Amino acid sequence: MMKLKALTAGLVLGVLACALPSVAQQGDTVAAQTVVTVVPKGGEAPDLHQQNLKVWADGKESEVTQWQPLRGDRSGLEFVVLIDGSARSSIGLQLNDLSKFIQSMPPTALVGVAYMQNGRAAFAQNPTADHALAAKALRLTSGPPGSNASPYFCLSDLAKHWPSEDPKNRREVLMVTDGIDRYNLRYDPEDPYLQAAITDSQKAGLIVYSIYFRDTGGLDNSGYETNAGQSLLTQVAQATGGKLYWQGLGNPVSFQPYLEDLSKRLENQYELGFTARSKSKQEFVDLKVKTDVSRLSIEAPQRVAVGTP
Repeated sequence: MMKLKALTAGLVLGVLACALPSVAQQGDTVAAQTVVTVVPKGGEAPDLHQQNLKVWADGKESEVTQWQPLRGDRSGLEFVVLIDGSARSSIGLQLNDLSKFIQSMPPTALVGVAYMQNGRAAFAQNPTADHALAAKALRLTSGPPGSNASPYFCLSDLAKHWPSEDPKNRREVLMVTDGIDRYNLRYDPEDPYLQAAITDSQKAGLIVYSIYFRDTGGLDNSGYETNAGQSLLTQVAQATGGKLYWQGLGNPVSFQPYLEDLSKRLENQYELGFTARSKSKQEFVDLKVKTDVSRLSIEAPQRVAVGTP
């Protein structure tokens, strides 16, 4: 009788052991979070509520678990201005606008200034709450043509060595560069250095904005290369939930309208929580977010990292 009971118990455990992986694969979900930006189509952005959202993770409709405006005690922000070390010296005409932008940041923002040098993001000022100190780190660029190595090397370096590990703060970047990858001069949306920068930025949770600004040297005199650089920067912006600012094929007359728009975007960001299929290791889920409010659009990263790194 005892042998029969043991055999029966063993069979039951065996059946359960076979069934459990199937249940885990079908039913296990993980909570994921990301930062999204609500953009009004003219006028001020009205408050957007959770019931007005639809979210898809990996093509399947997802449950929205959190919708938190990033204001007040939740407005923590780490922001890095990343300037191409090869930018033309006429960038000096834009430093006053950048300085005003930095100093207008809310007290909860930590602002840093770094320069693209030899494939690195070299900090002239680490992120600080002293915005006047951060603004003083702005300077004329003096690097020869191509001294950045590649803006995408520099963005990857910044993402991998972000100077903080505070999970409560948003992480956002403003790149000032022509976007041309001098290791792959033709327009290639699958450029491995571009794709690596996108992946590294998504892993680090960066939202990347860019202002197109010409470098020294002759490459930017070509309409083809200018279009290629702008197209690559657009890919980075769309992949991370940011935006590219540009004015035709030349340098903008002023950064001010771009920085005003960027300030409004920072004021209309939310933390979005949603469910996704659990992962055994850190992987990405494709993300799509929409709202039924016709006067608004939502800009979100195209992929979000979930699972254990």
